[in-house]
Amino acid sequence: MAEKNLSSAAPACPLQTLKKQIPGWGDFLLAQRGLSMRTVVSYRQDLENFFLFWEELGESDKASLDEHDIFLYLAWLRGRKNAGRTLARRLSALRGFFEYALEEGLLDANPAALLESPRLPRYLPEVLSRAEMERLLQLPDMREKCGRRDRCLLEMLYAAGLRVSEVCNLLVSDVDMQRGLVLVSGKGAKDRLVPLHALVLDLLQQWLEHWRADFSPRSRHLFLNRSGKGLTRQYVWKMVKKYALLAGIRRAISPHTFRHSFATHLLEGGADLRSVQLLLGHADISATEIYTHVQAGRLHALHRQFHPRSQS
Repeated sequence: MAEKNLSSAAPACPLQTLKKQIPGWGDFLLAQRGLSMRTVVSYRQDLENFFLFWEELGESDKASLDEHDIFLYLAWLRGRKNAGRTLARRLSALRGFFEYALEEGLLDANPAALLESPRLPRYLPEVLSRAEMERLLQLPDMREKCGRRDRCLLEMLYAAGLRVSEVCNLLVSDVDMQRGLVLVSGKGAKDRLVPLHALVLDLLQQWLEHWRADFSPRSRHLFLNRSGKGLTRQYVWKMVKKYALLAGIRRAISPHTFRHSFATHLLEGGADLRSVQLLLGHADISATEIYTHVQAGRLHALHRQFHPRSQS
């Protein structure tokens, strides 16, 4: 089977037959891979786009595919000014779908297996300074119930390095006040335990014992809207932007900026990259290496400060 995977050609299998496998592949991604519905919908749209390409060429009855066909499709996407990240995602969708068809016995080889994904530029993440973060966290009005909720939520984003979907999905039962931990359900339904510092634990205790009841809970979610239900991603985005403007921060920031700041400030404080990887829930340390610029910057500063030649 391994040798077949390396082959660049696929056996005869009409495109229409492959197209009918899209719903089953989506179900597989949801049930077996644990991907979110949002991600699955994006992948399915990418596949629909691929089959539409062949229909527009008048080859919807094409009997088989090889890597040259996939390359032709990618070239067409480039001609339509698709960005590198879009090309990489669509190739990833095709590669995963063909692998699924291979396992289902529809193909003897994956025609996209040998094609390399476009090399993507690596951008440094937008990070708030410690002073900016402190200023922003102090802004919610603790005299109002929404202000108390917003303060707790913002502190959680920064204290645990959470994704916006993770903080929205947190349940009351996910917080272990005695051990000072929060159970986070991350990408791919992978759980991780993240420790919480004393300040956010004190706020959470107040939230759970007194403030949360002000929202007349109708949900088990930790943070609630005015109707007593869980918050949406869109609300958290708008909330972060509101407080950023009030804090005088003119750069474009988002809830993910709290996650970047969490990782960066840990590394600045001396944390090792492996520990930060575990706290962020990255499956591969290469995803965490984007933050290594922090360590490099600190080393440059030390070198300039203490090396005799730098001082001269």
